[in-house]
Amino acid sequence: MEADPAVPDPALVVLVGPSGAGKSSWAAARYLAREIISSDQLRAIVGSGEHDLDASADAFALLDQIVSARARRGLTVVVDTLGLDQDRRLGYLAVARGARLPAVAVVFGTSAQVCRQRNRARDIPVPAAALAAQLRRASAVREEVATEGWDIVLEADGGEGGTGQAQAMPAPAGRGAGPARQARDGLEFILQISRFDWGDDPAGWLQSVAQSAAEAGFGGIALMDHLLQIPQVGRAWDPIPEPWVTLGLLAGLDTGLRLGTLVSPVTFRPAGVIAKAAATLDALSGGRAFCGIGAGWWDREHAGFGLPFPPAPQRLDLLESAIETMRALWQPGTRPFSGDRVRLPETTCYPRPRSPIQIIVGGNGEKRTLAIAARLADGCNLPSDIAVLDGKLAVLRAHCERAGRDIADIAVTVLDIPVIGRDREHVAGIVERLRGRTSAAAFARRHHAGLAADHAARYRELAARGVRTVFVALPDLAGPDDLGRMAGVIGAPR
Repeated sequence: MEADPAVPDPALVVLVGPSGAGKSSWAAARYLAREIISSDQLRAIVGSGEHDLDASADAFALLDQIVSARARRGLTVVVDTLGLDQDRRLGYLAVARGARLPAVAVVFGTSAQVCRQRNRARDIPVPAAALAAQLRRASAVREEVATEGWDIVLEADGGEGGTGQAQAMPAPAGRGAGPARQARDGLEFILQISRFDWGDDPAGWLQSVAQSAAEAGFGGIALMDHLLQIPQVGRAWDPIPEPWVTLGLLAGLDTGLRLGTLVSPVTFRPAGVIAKAAATLDALSGGRAFCGIGAGWWDREHAGFGLPFPPAPQRLDLLESAIETMRALWQPGTRPFSGDRVRLPETTCYPRPRSPIQIIVGGNGEKRTLAIAARLADGCNLPSDIAVLDGKLAVLRAHCERAGRDIADIAVTVLDIPVIGRDREHVAGIVERLRGRTSAAAFARRHHAGLAADHAARYRELAARGVRTVFVALPDLAGPDDLGRMAGVIGAPR
């Protein structure tokens, strides 16, 4: 059960075509039964059967009510009727607009011969005159739909059982869309492990996840740096290991993966200690370490471990001085160091890193955090939501201009927490299992719930905006087998 990559999810999808065009088969191959609202099925519910035309008025009244209710809740709804009546189509389009759902029309170009053959094979065929009228009407519908204002118009060939992929319908003259943006070559994916469902074998679980990540095409592994499991991921008593120790274990594997934190708070890790840990990891891994750092945000973990949690301005001062300290301790030699914020009597820190260690600043504060990233960092981690990302990039670009740096010199990274399923049934199951008290539609939107093809298209959009690395934290990660779903994303043509 797989939706066409061109169809967003959720969406309001209207099928358009005569009897026998293959609409129902096409929908059944792509959507859950509860997502498809069929006028024939509703006639059977409110009347004596699918062909009880006397029940049509009641069936369509019920259909309209169900379509509106699902759309209001932000749920995918597929309208399986003839779709040949323009007034009804425009009514569904208005429902989609009111619910702020993408409006999709799928027009079936199945030949008249195939439609007639299928009709003759039915137990109760549509009268020949009625089918002939539908076929005549269908010839004019294609041009109507193209000018009605649908967000997406697809053309499907239902000649092979209705299971073939739909294609975008060519736009009418004067309404052509611009070329699709292609993702930049070399978009990197790093698995951020935030939950540790390792049972009685922590080391074995971690090693198997790392091996599977490498096989799926990930370029690295990142670990959160927290003293307690954060509420966005799990319960406080769920395991969350010390990251630098754990990364040392993973450095011994022959995976070639980059290894680092996203992110280490400077509030409970002094800059010199972070510098020492990262340099050691880089030496042990043969030059594969990176270091994400931030100002810290969770007061509870500081209080619980007896650590001070200063006000935000002081935490940002610590972040700024931390980058200066780390750079100083990673430079050759042992000379004293005097910088803008830091003075060190010596810089004796061995082993030195095998290669330059990338420093990624995490945080969204537009006034200071992004300014620090623009002046001092190698990378900046931002939200993956495109609307939010665009705003943050504009702020980062302005800070870079003030600092005299080209934004291209800063690796823009994002943290993404996607729900990726094998098929639509699997996606729905993940959403239902994880959503808690959040509505299914809201949870699905927040995590862009969908199939590999849906996420591949979204990541191309991120790459087109200059994103170089996507940190992927799967909210349902239970073990190595779950990473196979990412192979379809990472391996998608870019």
